[in-house]
Amino acid sequence: MHPDITEILYTEDEIANAISSIGRQITADYADKRLLLVSILKGSFIFAADLIRHIELDLAVDFIAVASYGAETKSSGVVRIIKDLEGPLESYDILLVEDIVDSGLTLNYLRKYLRSLNPKSVEIAALLVKEVKQETPVECKYVGFVCPDAFVVGYGLDYAERYRYLPYIGVLDPKVYS
Repeated sequence: MHPDITEILYTEDEIANAISSIGRQITADYADKRLLLVSILKGSFIFAADLIRHIELDLAVDFIAVASYGAETKSSGVVRIIKDLEGPLESYDILLVEDIVDSGLTLNYLRKYLRSLNPKSVEIAALLVKEVKQETPVECKYVGFVCPDAFVVGYGLDYAERYRYLPYIGVLDPKVYS
């Protein structure tokens, strides 16, 4: 375990099992649809890559990058699109792939934005949903884990661009960011 981690919440095997289960469900749910999987950068890229390997469908992939945290531990509440999607969306069912749902602000912003581009549907797959009252509630169709209200890193989640490489998800020691 990394010395800055106080507790491992989800092991590499637990994460792999959750993603496999989500992938099977997505395969069933989107069997007759034209799926566009949209990974929200940067945190969800590892989750998205592993998830794609468990979806047994032809699908398109794109990436969208937003900023709302910077090097802070809480969202600023202001969402900016840094990298937008490519091409028209009207013929797709979109599945937004997110690493963690906390305040709900970013996902609600993105869902409204994407719906304004007239896809067939917009749903969300989140690896983690925090056990907190969201400022703007978000309905996720697929969830890997319900996570305690702690600052977590690993498996793509970071603090100031660190810890993404960890193969597990753990609680970051508050001494690191306080």
